[in-house]
Amino acid sequence: MERDSLGFDPNTPNVARLYDYYLGGKDHFPADRDAAERILKVAPELRAAARANRAFLGRAVRFLADAGIDQYLDIGTGLPTQGAVHEVANAVSTGSKVVYVDRDPVVLVHARALLAADENTTAVEGDLRRPQEILKDPDVTEAIDFTKPVGILLVAVMHFISEADDPRQIMRILHDAMAPGSYLVMSHGTSDARTDAVDKGTEVYRRATSPLVLRDRRRIEAMFEGFELVDPGLVWLPEWRPGQADTIDFIDRPESSLILCGVARRN
Repeated sequence: MERDSLGFDPNTPNVARLYDYYLGGKDHFPADRDAAERILKVAPELRAAARANRAFLGRAVRFLADAGIDQYLDIGTGLPTQGAVHEVANAVSTGSKVVYVDRDPVVLVHARALLAADENTTAVEGDLRRPQEILKDPDVTEAIDFTKPVGILLVAVMHFISEADDPRQIMRILHDAMAPGSYLVMSHGTSDARTDAVDKGTEVYRRATSPLVLRDRRRIEAMFEGFELVDPGLVWLPEWRPGQADTIDFIDRPESSLILCGVARRN
């Protein structure tokens, strides 16, 4: 596969800027807003799902930090917002190392500006479809000691990896790079709910920078091969160790969050 260059194109909907729009951010353009609104017409719960996904990330990072993880590789990080990984991790364990990885130039510009004064946090260019390049990146290897437990975060990114890109092989490469005691955090959009709306929303994403590839529970769970899922396993976003402050959305209908998530240990 040839290395692609996204460049900066405000006229093509961008998945990171779409997500930023759902979260109520300001880093998006008319093409992004138009695409997001078309998606929200058929799946209005997606805005709340983005909030629920962000809340899951925070809970998962706190869980890892409490388990003693003090270095994190966040791949497909998206635009930096409040409650980012380094903020949550350092609230539990000061001095945690965090590397944000994204292939989007807009994300990198924002992340590097935000993190300029933080010596323990960095942002690097990388594409999840080429995990070996990420693992060998000098900035990654300088910050992350892969002989010790690490937290690898794949939050709302694997559903932008096509079957042609061999997601199972990507997961095997990441697994093999992780020391025993490491953790994998993943959330993934699923086709198990709202079939008609999901089909219409997926069609809009086909015209964005990364098409959306939704998978059923069985295929998502298979991505955790070689890891041991911690309780409560692979569940809907609001069902993963909910806290009182972030269970407002979907409290009575967790399947409407549209995204399955899990945290797993590398034994």
